[in-house]
Amino acid sequence: MGLIETTDLTIAFGGHTAVDRVSFSVDENHFKSIIGPNGAGKTTFFNLLSGQLTPTAGKILYRGEDITKLSPTLRTRKGIGRSFQITNVFPNLTVLENVRLAVQSQAGIRYQMLVSYKKYKQVEAKAVEWLELVLLDNKKETLACNLAHGEKRKLEIAMLLALNTDVLLLDEPTAGMSLEEVPAILEVIRKIKETGDRTILLIEHKMDLIMDLSDSIMVLFNGSLLADGTPEEIMKNETVQSAYLGGVGG
Repeated sequence: MGLIETTDLTIAFGGHTAVDRVSFSVDENHFKSIIGPNGAGKTTFFNLLSGQLTPTAGKILYRGEDITKLSPTLRTRKGIGRSFQITNVFPNLTVLENVRLAVQSQAGIRYQMLVSYKKYKQVEAKAVEWLELVLLDNKKETLACNLAHGEKRKLEIAMLLALNTDVLLLDEPTAGMSLEEVPAILEVIRKIKETGDRTILLIEHKMDLIMDLSDSIMVLFNGSLLADGTPEEIMKNETVQSAYLGGVGG
């Protein structure tokens, strides 16, 4: 049994079936990328996994438990963390404050107006650890609103890590980045993979970016599962290549 599994997962909006009977499984500490052309259903599939949407049919299991109808908040508490294509940080707090809040939340420490954050030295130390992992420790006193786009993505990932989620759902983490910023975010994702204690599901439009990172790749096309296999198998799959109109990257 995989860590996360779906069985015939389906969602329809009116007459359009955005995700069509997708069954997949991902093991613990596995890195699976989800690729497909624009409109393939990738983000909708993530919205189903994270609870933003409720499926029309099918099931989602997490550690063998049916979580199909659980709220996003409850899924996060169980260990499923989600990043979005648009960054989701507190712009008027510093980088360190953003991550410290996530650490406090995970530890169950409520904010107390009359208690200095300095009382919680272990919280701050943990927040700095996460910032070091995402290569942002040199920006910890910077306001989040003053970060470059790629740095905001790193900060968002640090906040997800600070929540101690076992599963990271990363939705096109390189979206909107300049060519110069992309290698840095890929390096952060590689470092997280190398820690060996997270399951990573990553949506990417450009196949070439994730080939050497992925343990396996699943391909969605028009809402259906087109293929699922090792990067080598996916590269050689003629049906996948035709879905990408004959080009790697798409």
